Amino acid sequence: QVKLVEAGGGLVQAGGSLRLSCTASGRTVSSLSMGWFRQAPGKERESVAGIVRGGDNTWYKDSVKGRFTISRDNAKNTVYLQMNSLELEDTAVYYCAAMNIATGEYTYWGQGTQVTVSS
Repeated sequence: QVKLVEAGGGLVQAGGSLRLSCTASGRTVSSLSMGWFRQAPGKERESVAGIVRGGDNTWYKDSVKGRFTISRDNAKNTVYLQMNSLELEDTAVYYCAAMNIATGEYTYWGQGTQVTVSS
């Protein structure tokens, strides 16, 4: 069983930065493909960024490319999402998730952290 705990959300002005963290227990983050997702009010959850297990391959939603960076600190068993140049449209609850190797689906989810970008 994998447990994920997010932190780092908050209120920030447009153009500002935040760093979200996702600390895992039960498995090492290096052995997991992990992703960040977000859900804004009235909208469906969408994928934002991900990092592939065992390496440094990453992927990003087009609208966050060049602004967001996903990274992994194996010593802290934590995955980060550095968010720069935040826009009003980035306001959402952000979730980290870990992929179940057997199914290829994101099975393990954190509780979410609120990110609010103000003008």
